[in-house]
Amino acid sequence: MASPRLETFCCPNRDDATAFVVGFQPRFFNAICIGSAAVSLLLTILQIAPKRRSYRRLSQYPLQKPASSSRILFIVSLCDILGCLGILIRSTVWLGSPSFISKISVLNTTEVWPAAFCVGSSMWIQLFYSASFWWAFCYGIDVYLVVKRSAGLSTIVLYHMITWGLAVLLCVEGVAMLYYPTISSCENGLEHAVPHYITTYVPLLLVLLINPVLFGRTVATVTSLLKGRQGIYTENERRLGMEIKIKFFKIMLVFFICWLPNLINESILFYLEMQEDFKGSHLKNARNAALITWFIMGILNPMQGFLNTLAFYGWTGFNIDFSIQSSREIPWESASTSAVPADGYNPTMSSSLNYQGCTPDKKKGLSGNGYHRADTISVLSEGSDSSAVEIHISSDLRGSEGTDADNESVETSEKDRLIK
Repeated sequence: MASPRLETFCCPNRDDATAFVVGFQPRFFNAICIGSAAVSLLLTILQIAPKRRSYRRLSQYPLQKPASSSRILFIVSLCDILGCLGILIRSTVWLGSPSFISKISVLNTTEVWPAAFCVGSSMWIQLFYSASFWWAFCYGIDVYLVVKRSAGLSTIVLYHMITWGLAVLLCVEGVAMLYYPTISSCENGLEHAVPHYITTYVPLLLVLLINPVLFGRTVATVTSLLKGRQGIYTENERRLGMEIKIKFFKIMLVFFICWLPNLINESILFYLEMQEDFKGSHLKNARNAALITWFIMGILNPMQGFLNTLAFYGWTGFNIDFSIQSSREIPWESASTSAVPADGYNPTMSSSLNYQGCTPDKKKGLSGNGYHRADTISVLSEGSDSSAVEIHISSDLRGSEGTDADNESVETSEKDRLIK
């Protein structure tokens, strides 16, 4: 699991609350982490692996690059995989070599490798889960900006700079203050550890508090866009709005399920640390609640990767495509671009929200940010129907092409058929 308490545990003079939860049934706890991490790792890789598609290409134009929001979702899954891998490795070592880990608790020891492994594995986990939170936050910003028609593929570079820069900066800063002046002689007291906990939970709190607002404004913008184009709000438009709401709800539900126990556990442990008698009988219920949430964290934190893919794409199945040629067509790409099946239906990875160009037109080139001049809002629903609802909003060329600037059309299409 991912908790700043495990980095605090690397200090030999750790606080009582950290020693209490980390030292309670460590073999059983690490066994739970290994099982949860292994299952999540395998299923997440299965989910994002390229799948076989039952269609043939009829267009001479290549598939477009995926929209920035689709790329962000894939990067979130990669960060979850790397963080889960760190949990798996750390828990395996802790379970298989308890004598190696016990050397961390020795003050002024000459053993370097136990402390190095403890700090290195904890920083690895914090870095990639923190990056996952920052990318999720950028996804909320991106989907809102795209429906406002002010973002494109070029923003991915900016997102990389923001997410990886902040993740590395906050991780290094928090750990440096935690292990000051050295790992073997960390400062006592709660004050020096507070910045480390703040840098760990800031990106998580941003996702939990800000993303629902961004998603809500995105849904409202799409709804007003649908109403404004035709002047009516049909059943198809209502269905599309509901698809988007359900998708965003699933994304936030996964974050709340996986990380709310961390916030509860941290609050309880901070409360226990501020008590004079940590082992007093009147604090028994608080200690039990801390242990319960601690073990829940060991199960749910590693499962975030798999649960995220379910929220992003739905269940993608076991039909993996191992061919090199097919693997070039990444699974999160929208099939609304130049890929037409024999019977007129495009299967794609379900439950993806893509804002990207529609089918290429010989008369229309690419715009500066990599999109075609016709933007597409595409929402694919889960379920056995694999039904697709697409809205094409075509904006005419301006200036040299001599067309009307505000000439826009809306086309809503539904195609329900499952191709296996």
